[in-house]
Amino acid sequence: MDAETIRGLIEAGLPGARAYVRGDDGTHFEAVVVSEAFEGKGLLEQHRLVYATLGDRMREEIHALALKTYTPGQWEAAGCPRP
Repeated sequence: MDAETIRGLIEAGLPGARAYVRGDDGTHFEAVVVSEAFEGKGLLEQHRLVYATLGDRMREEIHALALKTYTPGQWEAAGCPRP
């Protein structure tokens, strides 16, 4: 498993989302995901949406995923460029 594959899975599973994924060892990754799908949802619900895009890979191929989620408004308020 690599960061680019995880990015693709997340973005395919959350249409319109933008994911930034890092990880060099093939099992431990960090991801920042910006999606309108997170609007009105709590942090746990947001993370569950991301985990759902990865399915069984979270048990079999990905050992750890450090995750930060943002709505587009939160992302811009944090001073980050529009995804």
